[in-house]
Amino acid sequence: MSDGFLHESLRGVDWGVATADTIAAPPPPPPERGGHFRQWTDDIRKLLGVTADTHRMVAGWPQLQPDGPGSWDLEALDRCERALDALLAQGTRPALTLFDRTLPPWLDAAGGWLARDTAEHFAAYAAELGRRFGDRVERWITSTDLAGPTLADHVAGMYSPGRGAGRAGLPAVHHILLANGLATQALGAVGVRGRIGTTVTLVGGYAATDDPYDRLALERLESWTNRIFLDPLLLGEHMVTEHDVAPVAATGCVRPGDLEVIATAQDLLGLSWHTPFRVTAPENLPRVLPTTKCRSALNEVNRLLVGLGFAIVPFDDVETTAYGWPIIPEGLADAVAGLCDLYGDLLPPLSVVDNGMGDLDLVDDMGHSDDTRRRALLRARLSWLARLVAGGVEVCGYEYWSVLDNLEAKFRYTRLYAMAVPDHALAPRPTMPSDWLHRGAFAVAPAACTETGLALVPRTPTQGAGAS
Repeated sequence: MSDGFLHESLRGVDWGVATADTIAAPPPPPPERGGHFRQWTDDIRKLLGVTADTHRMVAGWPQLQPDGPGSWDLEALDRCERALDALLAQGTRPALTLFDRTLPPWLDAAGGWLARDTAEHFAAYAAELGRRFGDRVERWITSTDLAGPTLADHVAGMYSPGRGAGRAGLPAVHHILLANGLATQALGAVGVRGRIGTTVTLVGGYAATDDPYDRLALERLESWTNRIFLDPLLLGEHMVTEHDVAPVAATGCVRPGDLEVIATAQDLLGLSWHTPFRVTAPENLPRVLPTTKCRSALNEVNRLLVGLGFAIVPFDDVETTAYGWPIIPEGLADAVAGLCDLYGDLLPPLSVVDNGMGDLDLVDDMGHSDDTRRRALLRARLSWLARLVAGGVEVCGYEYWSVLDNLEAKFRYTRLYAMAVPDHALAPRPTMPSDWLHRGAFAVAPAACTETGLALVPRTPTQGAGAS
């Protein structure tokens, strides 16, 4: 596809960079990631002839309210003020993320997102920042990720050993969605001039074979990653499995009026994208993999996922990045197209928050960054996305998130995305929390599984999650 087509299709997209830096925190040493930002802006200028002119940062709730509700660190607020003013002075349009995975300690000690009060405190925090900075921030993002602090932390126990509660952690999903709705309303009430939205981690992939059970397994993956958040946001109802069970609602955490608040209209929806998955039904693992590899595929990740009725396996003959993520340029566009098929006109304008490609190994023979190769891969990805935009999908933004941001989490859980790593080139394999490794967050009694729909045993291949 020619660059001219890219230029035309992506003409109205806001190009920008995002950083996990918390502007309420004391200034860090000179950032080492500046080179990656320059790479991104140079790549976009080379491919599209435009310059990235938006910059999204994290406000820093733990730094702004370290001692409890109603109390504010005035020095931290001043640092936020100066950071926003500095961006405006250099002609950059600021965007602000209110929450990036970490809660203030006083809220974390009170139960974190398992506690309903956290949603109310978040709305009050959002309202105050809206009053102070509403005339300067062009885009408000309530959270960088809805799944990390809820499914990954309170359900699977990936972040804090001992915290994974399995199905008992599902109220955290409801409460963070409620917080987003309340904060969206609060920002609107104080009259902020910028657009308001949140971010979900977009998960997409491909059935491992043409077996209908593998297609059903893919639908289950998408239900437990995409629909569990987007059904409440866009449809005003919690995701229902093929067994007519709503796992989040079944915990009893939903109160009258909650879903109306959660479905508050968003000006945009951020999509954080990592990599596509190849998905199979657990009983098909011997069919998809050689017998010698079948056992290794049932690693820590799949021991959790098989309880939900699906497993992740390597792609055949697909090049991978240093993290082991498969390089499939059409993966992002296919995943976005899947959302459009599911939600149609209910989707707000989409802003892709591209988490980089993890291409630490894209170097030339001299050990220098391989600009030509990196840009070719980026052009391929944007070309597929441009086809969707030309077809009417509204993409309002595209951001680069530095490859160095959240580096510890990326390396710690690289195997979650690294099912495609060939045996001769294993990605880094650091220690994971023992609870996540041995207990299994979804290791609940069979009777309980049937009741809550957490263990999804195939019944008929036509009974997909999308038909619920």
